[in-house]
Amino acid sequence: MTSYSTGVASRVYSAFAYLAFALTAAWAIAFLGNLRLVPVIDRAQTGPAWRAVLVDSALLLVFALQHSVMARAGVKRRIARGVPAALERSTYVLSTSLCLGLTFWQWRGLPGSIWRVDAQPWIALLWGICAVGWVIALSSTFMIDHLDFVGLRQGGWARRGRYTSPSFAERWMYAWLRHPMMLGLLVAFWATPSMTTGHLLFAVAASAYIAVGVRFEERDLRRQLGDVYGEYARRVPRFVPRHPRSAHAVPRSETKVGLS
Repeated sequence: MTSYSTGVASRVYSAFAYLAFALTAAWAIAFLGNLRLVPVIDRAQTGPAWRAVLVDSALLLVFALQHSVMARAGVKRRIARGVPAALERSTYVLSTSLCLGLTFWQWRGLPGSIWRVDAQPWIALLWGICAVGWVIALSSTFMIDHLDFVGLRQGGWARRGRYTSPSFAERWMYAWLRHPMMLGLLVAFWATPSMTTGHLLFAVAASAYIAVGVRFEERDLRRQLGDVYGEYARRVPRFVPRHPRSAHAVPRSETKVGLS
């Protein structure tokens, strides 16, 4: 293939991966919000509860393994043997989107009620908090480098010349906490006026995965960046926002980890 056709193919592939990401993100909002245009989390139970727990746990495990294993440096090197380096990030984004889509599609309902709020304005307040969580999670990708995060920049969109990784910069909420994306997701998972057994299973499993995942992420960042990240971690809390003490250069810690 010529360099021109290779560039076109890279753009098409990365755009397709981004489309999958966008659709999956929209589905995630509808899934947890029970917007029944698509399969949602609180669907009717179709079999015994033990089978639903087993299937749902297996789906979450598949996603966790894919999301974690493909983020490891050694696995990235193996992927690079069969996929052009410019498309490694798009491949990760596409794979994660497909695994999430599989989870949403094949989820088994567990409708038992943990809590239910029936009175206004509390229903609206909880949905508002949930919406704020999604806004924080999605907007945090723009606080770093959205095109890089989703693989479009590497795939040839909005760049000229040789691709280089984004520089480190303290921006917006990253000056207040290290993982605004994950904080937003946690809020979105838990803020609901109707917590069913199935929703609780999803929220607990996803929260546990985030708690473990950020530790591996930060370990990798400390190895890559040394004292730069160590100083940032000492100064900026992980999840609970705090007014920044001073403006220093810090790593864009979530540009290569997660679809959060």
